[in-house]
Amino acid sequence: MKNPRAAVIGAGIGGLAAAIRLAHQGYAVTVFEANPYPGGKLSEITSDGYRFDAGPSLFTLPDQVDALFRLVGEEPRDHFDYERLDEICRYFWEDGTCLTAWADPVRFAQEVEAQLGEPAERVLQFLRRSRTYFELVGELFLFRSLHKPSTFLNRTALRAIRQLPKLGLFSTMHGANADFFLDPRLVQLFNRFATYNGSDPYQTPALLNIIPHLEHNIGAFFPRQGMHSITTSLVALARRQGVTFRLGTPVERILTHRGKAIGLQVAGKPLPFRVIVSNADVVSTYRRLLPERRHPHRILRQPKSSSALIFYWGIDRQFPQLGLHNIFFSRDYRREFAHIFRHQTVSDDPTVYLNITSKYKPDDAPPGGENWFTMVNVPNNAGQDWDGLIAQTRQHVLAKLSRLLSCDAASLIRTEALLDPRSIEARTASAQGALYGNSSNNRYAAFLRHANYSSQLAHLYFCGGSVHPGGGIPLSLLSARIATELVAERENRSPFLPLLER
Repeated sequence: MKNPRAAVIGAGIGGLAAAIRLAHQGYAVTVFEANPYPGGKLSEITSDGYRFDAGPSLFTLPDQVDALFRLVGEEPRDHFDYERLDEICRYFWEDGTCLTAWADPVRFAQEVEAQLGEPAERVLQFLRRSRTYFELVGELFLFRSLHKPSTFLNRTALRAIRQLPKLGLFSTMHGANADFFLDPRLVQLFNRFATYNGSDPYQTPALLNIIPHLEHNIGAFFPRQGMHSITTSLVALARRQGVTFRLGTPVERILTHRGKAIGLQVAGKPLPFRVIVSNADVVSTYRRLLPERRHPHRILRQPKSSSALIFYWGIDRQFPQLGLHNIFFSRDYRREFAHIFRHQTVSDDPTVYLNITSKYKPDDAPPGGENWFTMVNVPNNAGQDWDGLIAQTRQHVLAKLSRLLSCDAASLIRTEALLDPRSIEARTASAQGALYGNSSNNRYAAFLRHANYSSQLAHLYFCGGSVHPGGGIPLSLLSARIATELVAERENRSPFLPLLER
């Protein structure tokens, strides 16, 4: 008897993980990807001797990648290697303050006390509280489907639900941080974790203060061959498990019959599949691939997360005062986020994130140079004059970096590439170019993400950053785990219905 066939739509990180897990369950898996390359946002750019990781630049919860290798009996370090960072990030403020966030919590707390005057014990208390948040609600909100009654009908879930009022569900991240710390610079530092899922710290619930736990207690990591090696290693793993990739092959329709997803239309031809997992953006999945089906309008219309404007600059100089991850803060964080979420534009004083992988992987830049992945948080694409905004923001970013690094940054650029909300939307089919699907700017946001399965079509499942539990590498991997666990639970391997002509 032949293995049942499964299709995965999209070769982003969630789709790759879903394909590996489905193959392990015994499915004959085919991955369809519209782009000529796999990885989605987790791709790379090369230019004039410089290499850039195009998308995600921070690596946390590496055990979620390792788990895919171990699932099939392979040793992860034989195929994918990384190191734990001794320092997480370097922070710069306009008043001249510089602070290194060391990976060791005690050393970090001592650095904060030395540079900002905030008591070290207060910092450690905050990090302990972040750990407690994660231990209480992480299993509930990240590792399980929120759309199954059984998720909530157990002692662990009931204990977490009883604690939600104390965990900041009804206050904002900024409000909680401003109440906890005395120094506004430290408040700003911890407020920035709202950007990890494209949200506004002045609106998102304080419960999101679980995010610092991932970075400061568990750790930040660097893949020794760059972030793109996550993609290449998982593609190789999938192929070793028999997964077939059809790159440059967009899916045109999800075919349905009597309340069931029964196949895909590709290049005008119907292809039968027993199981379908969409790693495509959920808005695109419904509006483009299921145009005739009833749509979950309330979920699809939820406000989207922020997007990004990224300048990839090949720099003809090295800066010893910079590390792998660097943040140059704006003077007025509240104003910056008001520009993004209220006015749908970009502040003239944006916070700048600078990632330089050549600090750890020297061949990412020519000798004596550095590869600057220079990112600003911006609104999603709502039809703004992006050409004008990009030109203005480029000037503001270069002025800030030149001022704080005491150099003429523009004169050091030897090559340049660009990614903006329009190109993110075009390349990844992410609704409005949002990086993380829906924003988390209200207390019920976790419950307003699409489930990892379809409530109206049997055999159709969802993974990736636009569905539960959210965006970013770790959560996308977890979404694939949840979706494929649902496949194992729900699919009975019954004989496949013949595909009807549409």
